Amino acid sequence: MFEKSEPFSGFSVDDIDAARAFYTETMEMDVRDLNGMLQLQIRPDVAVLVYPTETHRPGSYTVLNFPVDDIDAAVEELGKRGVTLERYDGAPQDDKGIVRGLSTDMGPDIAWFQDPAGNVLSVLQQS
Repeated sequence: MFEKSEPFSGFSVDDIDAARAFYTETMEMDVRDLNGMLQLQIRPDVAVLVYPTETHRPGSYTVLNFPVDDIDAAVEELGKRGVTLERYDGAPQDDKGIVRGLSTDMGPDIAWFQDPAGNVLSVLQQS
């Protein structure tokens, strides 16, 4: 049934203009308008749909992960762009807000932040 399907992911926002500005300006992504929605062009063959809804409720989970070569540089650059990292009670985050998972077998080094709609995003160290 899905042999020829090309699945894609999507998530909602409460303000499409704020989302466009954030993903275009702050995240410097290729953002395309698509019939009142946005398409985040991750790679030429990978896109994520961002759609507006009046009943938007951000999840408590990560909707989009950005693997990076240098998480410290990425976190520093996000801070320069006005992005505040999330702090979670009980998470072993360092003073920069990064969970250093590689040294504790908890997974990759990772830091979380939110888009204007409250959706949780992350940067994580590529292994």
